[in-house]
Amino acid sequence: MFHAIASVIDISLTIYMWIIIAQAVISWVNPNPYNPIVRFLYTATEPILYPIRRRLPISFGGIDFSPMIVILAIIILKLFV
Repeated sequence: MFHAIASVIDISLTIYMWIIIAQAVISWVNPNPYNPIVRFLYTATEPILYPIRRRLPISFGGIDFSPMIVILAIIILKLFV
């Protein structure tokens, strides 16, 4: 039973990590904000990314490092699952 729950958590974290990567890549190309995919990526990632941007203003040269921080946190969480 525990193995099944751990597998679900691991898969969920992996999917969320790929969603963050997709949002970061799409943010480089000035996407249409009314596109449903762009809206989904924004609504799925902003609740996690915005607090990090607000607390740690580590934008250097116009590059937002908050997705990297979240991905690093996900990788660390996956080590414990």
